[in-house]
Amino acid sequence: MINNLFIIAVIPGVLLAILIYLVDRYDKEPIDVLIKVIILGSISVIPTIVIEKFLTSLNYFSGLLKVAFNAFIVAGLTEEFFKREVVLKSVFNKEVFNEKLDGIIYCSFSALGFATVENIMYVVFDVSSSYYVGLYRAIFSVPAHLLFGVTMGYYMSLSKFSSDRVLKGKFLKKSLLIPVLFHGIFDFILMSKNMFLAICFLPFIAYLWLINLRKLNKYYLESKEENKVRKK
Repeated sequence: MINNLFIIAVIPGVLLAILIYLVDRYDKEPIDVLIKVIILGSISVIPTIVIEKFLTSLNYFSGLLKVAFNAFIVAGLTEEFFKREVVLKSVFNKEVFNEKLDGIIYCSFSALGFATVENIMYVVFDVSSSYYVGLYRAIFSVPAHLLFGVTMGYYMSLSKFSSDRVLKGKFLKKSLLIPVLFHGIFDFILMSKNMFLAICFLPFIAYLWLINLRKLNKYYLESKEENKVRKK
């Protein structure tokens, strides 16, 4: 059963990574660099767990404030910070990061590395886990990490390729704050166990997909046009 659960836990991240890789049609990132980023994203789970445990010990709130602290600070801020650090430290200032689509590709791979290890922890090693947990996380949790990564990469690229120093800083901050906001809302809805908020869950997921597919498509089309220019 453990072997089956392991496969269920790993497959979503692998499939999504392949899909994101296929989107990058015109100036593909080096496979070795992508593997490095996804491995570093996986490893970033370790400091994340340490910091999350520390922050959880500081949560003296009660009720929805307690839930909000866990959702936005313990989980959202900590996880998005370390996933973002992977890209900033490993490829942000490298020559391989040479078009806007690259920000989405690299942040997505970092996010999927993180999400896959997290998924293994929940699906395989949690004694209360089951195939249903694996199915739920495959449909919602792992894709959510990908969508947070798309948002992160979108703003990170705006920062990297902006010639305005003020805008560079503004977009770099957004590359953390907006994924944290989305991640926090996602977790808050689930952690609150509030019926009204639960009704908002699927519309929120649909909204995340809509805006992030638009972001991805925008940079894909820019990559396509840049490729045409290079061929002239």
